[in-house]
Amino acid sequence: MKVTIDGHEIEVEPGTTILQAARMIGGEVVPPAMCYHSKLKGSGGKCRCCLSEVSKGSEADPRPMPKLMASCVTGCMDGMEVKTKSSPRVQEAQKAVTEFLLINHPLDCPVCDQAGECDLQNLSFEHGKSESRFIEEKRTFEPEDIGPNIQLHMNRCILCYRCVMVADQITDDRVHGVMDRGDHSNISTCISHAIDNEFSGNMIDVCPVGALTDKTFRFKSRVWFNKPYDAHRDCPTCSGKTTVWMFGDEIQRVTGRKDEFHEIDEFICNSCRFDHKNVNDWIIEGPRTFEKDSVINQNNYTQKLEKVVINTEETILLGRVQDRIKLSMAEIDYNEKIDGNPLNSEKNG
Repeated sequence: MKVTIDGHEIEVEPGTTILQAARMIGGEVVPPAMCYHSKLKGSGGKCRCCLSEVSKGSEADPRPMPKLMASCVTGCMDGMEVKTKSSPRVQEAQKAVTEFLLINHPLDCPVCDQAGECDLQNLSFEHGKSESRFIEEKRTFEPEDIGPNIQLHMNRCILCYRCVMVADQITDDRVHGVMDRGDHSNISTCISHAIDNEFSGNMIDVCPVGALTDKTFRFKSRVWFNKPYDAHRDCPTCSGKTTVWMFGDEIQRVTGRKDEFHEIDEFICNSCRFDHKNVNDWIIEGPRTFEKDSVINQNNYTQKLEKVVINTEETILLGRVQDRIKLSMAEIDYNEKIDGNPLNSEKNG
C-alpha cells in the first residue's frame, strides 16, 4: 500500500506504522521519538514527541483525523497522507511537548554525562523556549543506589519506560519498575533489591536522557573528546559487537552499537560493557561513523569537510606581510636611530 508523508510517496507493508514509514524515507520528515525503540515490543505512545497530522485517512475513507496522532503507534493505510515537518500544528505540538518534558527536568546539562548524545537536548535545541512559564516547584527525588554499575538520577527521568521494557524482555529477573501514580510516578527498585543481572547495562544505552548513567564513566570525559571505534571480541554471552570510546590509548567506556536513530543494533552483556577496558581485549574494526547530526561528529575525523575559500583583495594580504616584517625583532637594526636616539644607547638601557 502507498503512503505519502510530507509529499514523499512510499510503498509499505501492512502493519507498518507512520514512524517506520517516515524512517524509510529519511531526512527531515522523520519525527523525533523518545520512548519508541524498534527492538522493544510494546514501546511507543508515551512521550508524544512523534505527533503527526493525518490530512487524509485512506482511499476508502479520505476524511482527515481530527486529532494529531502518535506516529509510532498509528498504522499506515492505503492512500494515507501525513504531515510532519510541513504542518504548523505539528510544530506547535512538538514545542508544547518539549516544554512539558522540561517542566521537571533539571537544567544540569553542563554536569550531565548524557550531554552531547541526549535526545531531549536535541529536541529542546530545536523546539525549546528561552524562558520557562513554569513557576511551581520542580519535583525532586532523593538519590538512590540501584546497583554496582548503574547510577539513577530520577530527577532527569521522563518516564519513557524503555529501561523497564529492556529488563522485561531481555533479562531473566526484573527488580525495578514504575512506582506510584500521576505526577508522583518514578522509576525505582523493589525493597532491598539491586539491579545486577547480566544484561542490565543495556538500560543505560536505551535511556534517552541522563537518568541512567554508567558509574565507570561518570565525570571522566565528554563524549566529543572521545573517539568511537567499532570493535568486537569473542564473547560467550553476547555477540561481542560494541562501540569503544577511546581517549588516546585508553578505553573510557564501552556501549552497544547504535543506528542513526540512537537505537541499539544488538544488546551486549555487562562483561563486555564494564569489565573489558583494555585495548588488547578488543579487535578494533575502524572508526565509528555517524549518520545523524550531533555534537559528537562536529569536525569529526570521519566527516568529509569542504575546503573553505575566503575571497579577499590581494593588496590586503600584501600589507599584512609588510607589517609583519616591520614588527619582527630579527629585522630591526639595533644601531638604527629612532627619533634621533640610538636603540643601543646606555640612556635607553
